[in-house]
Amino acid sequence: MSAEPRRRSIAVAITGASGAIYATRTMAALLERGCHLEVIVSDYGRRLLRDELGETAAFDKLLPYLVSKYGPSVEAGTYTVHSNKDLGAKLASGSQDCEGMVVVPCSMKTLAGIAHGLSRTLVERAADVMLKERRNLIIVPRETPMSLPQLRNMVLCAEAGAHMMPAMPAFYQMPKTLDDLSDFMAGKILGALGFSHELYPSWGS
Repeated sequence: MSAEPRRRSIAVAITGASGAIYATRTMAALLERGCHLEVIVSDYGRRLLRDELGETAAFDKLLPYLVSKYGPSVEAGTYTVHSNKDLGAKLASGSQDCEGMVVVPCSMKTLAGIAHGLSRTLVERAADVMLKERRNLIIVPRETPMSLPQLRNMVLCAEAGAHMMPAMPAFYQMPKTLDDLSDFMAGKILGALGFSHELYPSWGS
């Protein structure tokens, strides 16, 4: 009997920048593809989910929310939740088996911590591990306008090897809803992680 294929493992961090819908759509899309997610949500990330998506999207209710919004296919994947304060978690070590990590949305505070290698929280430390192990780190900052220190922090992250993917959805696909815009960003993230998808039409299709 052949062994069951190993699930692809991706770390997902949700911090306090506006854009909770990008986080939930990305999680749903990865779960639909049978991934195992190692999820970290900062204190302000938890507040963000409730403030922007409503009480039904509170973190302790997130899986039922994802199923109700995106359908039962999200149950193809699994996820484990980690405390952002747990610097002893496996995600803090280079021996962890996540092939990539996405911080979506990424607050400017978290961006600064990653840029300067501060590792004060599990989000920052896990991102630092991705950089030092030369694995795929995708950062989705959501802020405007941006100050010079914020822009410089983005450059530092890019120079260290991160994919900088600001939450800037396109409009050539003629989006009609907020979900269309979140599909675009989730599709960009999946593409950077090496997944094929049909979340938005390719240019010229």
